[in-house]
Amino acid sequence: MRSCYDWKLRTQSLPLGKRTLVMGVLNTTPDSFSDGGAFATPAQAIEHALAMFDDGADMVDVGGESTRPGKRKPLGIQEEIDRVIPVLEGVLRHRPESILSIDTYKSATAAAALRAGAEIVNDVSGLSWDGEMAQVCAAAGCGVVLMHLQGPPGEWKELPAMDGHQMVGVVKRELRQRLEQAQQAGIQRERIVLDPGFGFGKTGDRNYSLLVGLEELGSLGQPLLAGVSRKSFLGRTLSTLNQGGAVPVASRGNASIAAVTATILAGAQLVRVHDVRPAREAATIADAVLAASAESVP
Repeated sequence: MRSCYDWKLRTQSLPLGKRTLVMGVLNTTPDSFSDGGAFATPAQAIEHALAMFDDGADMVDVGGESTRPGKRKPLGIQEEIDRVIPVLEGVLRHRPESILSIDTYKSATAAAALRAGAEIVNDVSGLSWDGEMAQVCAAAGCGVVLMHLQGPPGEWKELPAMDGHQMVGVVKRELRQRLEQAQQAGIQRERIVLDPGFGFGKTGDRNYSLLVGLEELGSLGQPLLAGVSRKSFLGRTLSTLNQGGAVPVASRGNASIAAVTATILAGAQLVRVHDVRPAREAATIADAVLAASAESVP
């Protein structure tokens, strides 16, 4: 049975576990792996955010810099701020009740987004790439998503091989360390969600081991967010149905929904997705399965 929590955000709280919450992905970048350039202007991004809320998103995660693998020049802080702030302000102008998250590892961007009305900071580095990030989050009293990744994206190809059991153990140990570090920095435990970081330094089938291991990660005592939408490991798994070649990003929708459903049944309280409506429907069915399972327990 999935654990329930009360997630404290900057100005409100969200119940987690009774039903799955859906976080919509909004990339304002020209080079995102999944939809680069599609929402690169503020008007396009705002329209897409509002559409995701209409489709059933509980929150939208706004990002200004791609974290896809490959060497490239890091985005400047001001450029990132200039990409995301007009979007945050525009969405909240249309719908003040919207819950928005800022996807960034830069403390200055996070601070600007929180001032603009963001409720959550989603940091792929788990607060490890910017020494000021933890203090910004603690001072704002916002919701925080701590994601696990193994080093910078450019180094992932050089990581040592692990079996599935080792992978889950490493992720659990390092997430526990980041949780403790966040608390030591003044971030309250009830404000923290953990993300195992599917695809971020985890190769191929190890992502499935991590999915199965969500129940083990749940023993850390924190709600879990799963981001499997459109990930490359899904495309590689489908290669047997695609003449041996990995299925491209645009054709991973069905696989994404299958993986999202699996993460919910494995214990995730939140899912981060690109295609909100299908995920909302899948989550509704998965939640019904979990509810029936709870009722059947004597």
